[in-house]
Amino acid sequence: MTAKFRLLAIDIDGTLVNSTDDVSDRTRRAIEAAVRAGMVVVLASGRRYSRVVPIARELGLSTPVVSSSGALIKETRNHTTLWRADFSPELLRRVAHALRRSGFPLALLGDTFTDGFDYYVDAQGPTNDYMVRYLDLNPGCHRFWNDFQNHVPPDVFAAFSLGTREEMEGLAAELHRTLPGLLTTNVLKSPRYEGFFCEMMPCGTTKWSAVCRVAAQWGIRPREICAVGDDVNDLAMISGAGLGIAMGNACEEVKAAAQWVAPSHEEDGLAYAITLILEGRVPQTA
Repeated sequence: MTAKFRLLAIDIDGTLVNSTDDVSDRTRRAIEAAVRAGMVVVLASGRRYSRVVPIARELGLSTPVVSSSGALIKETRNHTTLWRADFSPELLRRVAHALRRSGFPLALLGDTFTDGFDYYVDAQGPTNDYMVRYLDLNPGCHRFWNDFQNHVPPDVFAAFSLGTREEMEGLAAELHRTLPGLLTTNVLKSPRYEGFFCEMMPCGTTKWSAVCRVAAQWGIRPREICAVGDDVNDLAMISGAGLGIAMGNACEEVKAAAQWVAPSHEEDGLAYAITLILEGRVPQTA
């Protein structure tokens, strides 16, 4: 293995898994080879923690995982929280008010995995068909919350809404207009759900900031990190890493930021990239 890269940060949807939500045998073998070669492998996903854990266990990874686009870092062996974004009660109230005014539903991701659920839903806020179907597909994963004005939910680190792409991009723009400098947002399409997500985190929260926190545990510097992803919530880590790789199925903005574009997730592009790294054959454009 080339000693240049000591940590591999991997997005899940559109990168690690294919369109049927499976990790191919070739990709699994490549990750195992990276671990044997001494690389630290970190899953960095926009998924909530409960949906990252099964993937980490399937791959036999014991390293911390980064979830909810960098807003949470957890230890999967005992579900200990290593770090989470600080979503202040006042900011939560202002976000809830903004979404009610805009007419979109609000869900708040809480550090509640050990309590048996993942997020709170604003019971007094608006809803839409996208959120209704999302809740139907995730039974038991939420609790309704009634009083944002006087008592906000505890341990919240991120939030999201659902709608069409145009609606969510408009919502993100409105949030940045009314709450300038207070939020990081990403508008994303999940292959599992209808509609688009608008993710909301405290300003400065990204996968990259979280990956760097994890890397610091091993004294790993940014230039020793390789990051692989496909969507806008991967931009910061692809731009900041020593080697940023976009998948062939990545959006154009991510491809433009990457130093190299691998084959798509349907072509085992991640496995191909890992093989080149381990063999010291990273393309010269990197």
